[in-house]
Amino acid sequence: MNNVTIKTAQEAELMRESGRLLAQVFAMLDDYIQPGITTMDINNVVERFITDELKARPASKGQYGYEYSLNTSINEVVCHGVPSERKKLASKDIINVDITLEKNGFIADSSTTYVMPDATPIAKALVQTTYEAMWEGIKVVKPGARLGDVGHAIQQHAEKQGYSVVREYCGHGIGREMHEDPQVLHYGLPNTGLVLQEGMTFTIEPMINAGTEKTKTKKDGWTVITRDKKLSAQFEHTVLVTADGYEVLTLRAHEQQG
Repeated sequence: MNNVTIKTAQEAELMRESGRLLAQVFAMLDDYIQPGITTMDINNVVERFITDELKARPASKGQYGYEYSLNTSINEVVCHGVPSERKKLASKDIINVDITLEKNGFIADSSTTYVMPDATPIAKALVQTTYEAMWEGIKVVKPGARLGDVGHAIQQHAEKQGYSVVREYCGHGIGREMHEDPQVLHYGLPNTGLVLQEGMTFTIEPMINAGTEKTKTKKDGWTVITRDKKLSAQFEHTVLVTADGYEVLTLRAHEQQG
């Protein structure tokens, strides 16, 4: 935690630009993702859009030896789902699409869980609660608040609805590197953890499960699923701590800052 990078005003502006571009990627996907397309279709259209239209770089490609530009995590997949030409979206699926984008040396990271037209009420409720839980964590962010406050707000909201919070994976600092300090847990106790300061940038990305919080990794070494095979959902934004609160750098056009 001693290596947290405080961004200058100029660096924050560059991160703001990366976040703005990444929000455009999701705006494009909103009209693209539908039953019948493959997860590799999603990967390919995003890679072309980032490189050709936005003149940026998909930061996940090549990171840690990963071959693709994003993660596609369907139903019981918690995170790190690998795109496939064989995996088509079904009408009852939920799918999290997690994308990173680098522009001018700075990275933004964000994800959304899309709900297919015939998804069950159980699935829809989980996705809605996960989105709300992310925002409950974001709204706590301000100078002087602590990371335990962020995690506690997320945990309280999710568990109140009968869901569980994944423990093994967390948010992270971000900037010139994809993963910087601090680690941002999505559970915790109030008034514990790192004290937030203006200029910090990090992701808040809760993974919320319909059943147990326990997970396991499949044989491909990437794909993480719920141990009980029940549904999991996730949302993620990149956040800047401002002088009096927060700014969501990856905010979509249809969203409002807290």
